[in-house]
Amino acid sequence: MTFEFEKDTKINLWGDRKPSIGRIVHYVSYGTPGGEFTSECRAAVITDVIDDIDVGLCVLNPIGIFFRNSGHDEESKAGGSWHWPERVD
Repeated sequence: MTFEFEKDTKINLWGDRKPSIGRIVHYVSYGTPGGEFTSECRAAVITDVIDDIDVGLCVLNPIGIFFRNSGHDEESKAGGSWHWPERVD
């Protein structure tokens, strides 16, 4: 995520973070088509780095774990994507 200020000055809130094996990220679940379950963030561990966007994840759910490849999405945080955890004060 970047913010634009005067004269095209940009600030990158995520710094120069690059995915690496063992890092904790958030995976966004899809939810169900009927809306019984909503799309939610789940903790995930990076198990494989394909490139700076696509990674392999071990997703940790309250009822179990699963593995999947996922693409990075900081902006819309769409279902099936991963993003860096939000900072908490």
